[in-house]
Amino acid sequence: MRSTIKTLLAGTAVAGLLAGAALAQDPIELVYSDTVAATDVRSEILAAEFGACLGDGFDFQPFHGATLFEQGTELTAMQRGNLDMGNLAIFDFYNQVPSTSVLGTPFLFRDYEHMRAVYDSDVLDDMLAEIEEVAGVKVLAWPYIGARHLGYVGEERIMTPEDLEGVQLRMPPGEGWQFVGEAMGATPVPVPFTEVYTALQTGAIDGQDNGFPATRSMRFDEVLTHIGTTSHLIAANLFTISLETWNEMTPEQQETVQACADNFEAAIDAETIRLETELAEDMAANGLDVYMPDNAAFREHVIAVYEASDYSADWPEGLVDTISGM
Repeated sequence: MRSTIKTLLAGTAVAGLLAGAALAQDPIELVYSDTVAATDVRSEILAAEFGACLGDGFDFQPFHGATLFEQGTELTAMQRGNLDMGNLAIFDFYNQVPSTSVLGTPFLFRDYEHMRAVYDSDVLDDMLAEIEEVAGVKVLAWPYIGARHLGYVGEERIMTPEDLEGVQLRMPPGEGWQFVGEAMGATPVPVPFTEVYTALQTGAIDGQDNGFPATRSMRFDEVLTHIGTTSHLIAANLFTISLETWNEMTPEQQETVQACADNFEAAIDAETIRLETELAEDMAANGLDVYMPDNAAFREHVIAVYEASDYSADWPEGLVDTISGM
């Protein structure tokens, strides 16, 4: 059953469609929402490696810059039938699937290779099944969007969690995101992604924690004075599709969507890795202080905070040890 939003998107053209066999030949409509701008490299890769890959059997309709749904509301929109696909954060699942909180724990992954090895393995199969059963969405891919670092405006380097005390650190809205900032030692402030630049510029916040590609795409480096390369989150989004939409497809259509999602993930990974090195060097050359804090101190502090929190109670037994040993 089509939702009000999707019906409106289809417009008056729906009235002219024929019933029966003609309808079966219509392209599969896939309405997609993302927070990044249409000009972001991730959006460009999405169009080339996923949208174009689908072919004539699909009508892929991407909406960028949180213009269709606000950041953090996409999952609910998918569950209500108002949205087919989204590029979600693991924090979006916390309330409905508490076990997912383990994947949002800072310093869980050592580096990109470790993160990719985990997501390409079968160690998360039970969690993925739970996401489908409880949240009603299917995870198609885990596109890498970059390691998250501490970017801020100030005179001194932040080297340890103690140095973050009192720092107003922007984190995306949502309890899980806010706890990341708290565990790092900062005072977290919920600010939508599209409002971060102005918040930095006006002093409403002292810093933010995006990676180099997002920092450049949103021009945060025009305002920041320091970036401490904590790499506290080796961040991958969840490229998802609603199970209702997925189950309406034939096996052949599902195979096409999955193959195109795999293409998207591979292309995003390669470009993100390239940009991380290039942009770090460029920002440093243009006067931004890019340096490495005492990451061992951060990791020790963060893990202790999480282990003492309610979040760790929801972690699947033995999963952290399994991931650490990979």
